[in-house]
Amino acid sequence: MTDRVLHRSRLRISVVFAAHGAAVGAFATRIPWLQQHLGLSDSTLGVALLAPALGSFVAVPFTSRLVHRFGNLRSLTCLLPLWCASLILPALAPDLPALCLALGMFGATSGMMDVLMNVQGVQIEQRLHRPIVASLHGMWAVGGLVSSGCGALAAGADMDARLHFAVTAAVLAGIGLLAARHLPEADPTEARQPPPRFALPPLATLPIGILGFCAVFAEGASGNWSAVYLTSTANASEGIAALSYTGLSFTLALARLSSGFVVTRLGPVRTVRLSGGFAALGGMLVVLARTPPVAIAGFALIGTGVAVVLPLSLSAAGRHGGDPSRHIAGVATFTYTSSLLAPSVTGAVADAASLPVAFALVTAFAACPLFLASMLARPVQSPRERERAATGGPLLLTQGDSAV
Repeated sequence: MTDRVLHRSRLRISVVFAAHGAAVGAFATRIPWLQQHLGLSDSTLGVALLAPALGSFVAVPFTSRLVHRFGNLRSLTCLLPLWCASLILPALAPDLPALCLALGMFGATSGMMDVLMNVQGVQIEQRLHRPIVASLHGMWAVGGLVSSGCGALAAGADMDARLHFAVTAAVLAGIGLLAARHLPEADPTEARQPPPRFALPPLATLPIGILGFCAVFAEGASGNWSAVYLTSTANASEGIAALSYTGLSFTLALARLSSGFVVTRLGPVRTVRLSGGFAALGGMLVVLARTPPVAIAGFALIGTGVAVVLPLSLSAAGRHGGDPSRHIAGVATFTYTSSLLAPSVTGAVADAASLPVAFALVTAFAACPLFLASMLARPVQSPRERERAATGGPLLLTQGDSAV
């Protein structure tokens, strides 16, 4: 495969990542609409927001079996329109049980898409012989940023979320399918390996999963509750509140797109420790905030702090050797457990005490990379990368490698 084809493939998978982020961003900005439309309390909303992560948790471990049977690319292109269509379902729900079912379906398709596009990204990364997965997650955040901006405008104009989601789903399905048409298929020698029935993290990737768990908890709680936090605690309008997710998405995008330069300068361990400091500072600002600008700045700093942890973890899992879909799905299962807990735990604590108290807990998780960054000091390499290192060929940086 020529460099030109590989660079085009990188551009195409970047668009798919952006589309995925755009769907999540559209949904996050209209959570206050769903809460008001169905008359849900904070704790009830927290239970409902458990459903997407639960759907992902159930579906993601079976993604490797889907890849084994149909191939990664075919699975991705078939699932993409179904995932976009599932975005519409929560806005159509007439009551809480229907909302939970709709959110579960959205979470299941979104989680499987997450694994499939990360497998595709890792394959392209390995063929390019340089790290790109963090920048792909940066494009995910760019998609969320653009979509959340549109969501803020839609919310400010009192646009019905059913219409908003329908238009968003149609546009994203078209863009995603066009981008995915000519992506390369996964390595066939790896795709033929029999997958496990349930992909749990291998022991070698478990420390990475622990680190990812903490980062995903902070990101998930912030993404799901930022708009509600501003409306209930900082007395913001729905349109202004939607900007909190925009700020989070902006810093996620900026940090991930610039992560290659930062990791090269500082190394992954110091980069993650610095990120933990930003996340802790942002969490403290959110806890103390009583005005929209301070709260938005806090969520933006949380985005900066958690941005690089998950993509670096997934990249390491995909390069672990063997079937990349198995390792990525395994770590994704671990991190989706965090997504499963974050919204509901935040809602339960908010209902029992207050949202600022709930975000004190979120801040504790956000600060964990300060203390857990050393887990990235272990090199995680596939047999192919070890062979390149032995023969003097180009070698991708792994989580444990330092470029300084």
